[in-house]
Amino acid sequence: MKFNKIAVAVLAIGLSGATLAQNIGKAEDQIRWRQSVMQTQGWSMARIKANIDGTFNKDQVIQAANTIQAIANSGSGGLFQPGTDTGKGWRETNVKPEMFSNAAKLKEVGSAYNKAANEMAKVAATGDAAAVKAQFGNLGKACKGCHDEFRKEEKK
Repeated sequence: MKFNKIAVAVLAIGLSGATLAQNIGKAEDQIRWRQSVMQTQGWSMARIKANIDGTFNKDQVIQAANTIQAIANSGSGGLFQPGTDTGKGWRETNVKPEMFSNAAKLKEVGSAYNKAANEMAKVAATGDAAAVKAQFGNLGKACKGCHDEFRKEEKK
């Protein structure tokens, strides 16, 4: 339990206090890296969803949940440096400038995501498909909370 509280605090600091993180790479590098992180996370979410909707494979769900947990605890929030709300990585960034000016909301959504990701890994390890489905819903809500606040609509 103590680890989870520390992990939540680390993510919240990493997301809301980006200036505390070491600034590594140029802005376009940071944008590209965080876009890659989000793609990996999306792939992992899709793997869990496929197992919920289809034949449940505990090992695949555990792998995907562990990937999501690793991302949540990786410090990747440091890739959201001021000045990276515009620019191009693999494509134009879709981060709203409000991400860098609303630290309280950022801490709130970051903490919710971290908590849900850590719980997803715990639940996946049980192999209980119904519990995985329920926690997957919680994780999706946590992801959506950040997207709703800090992500621009993607242009089609």
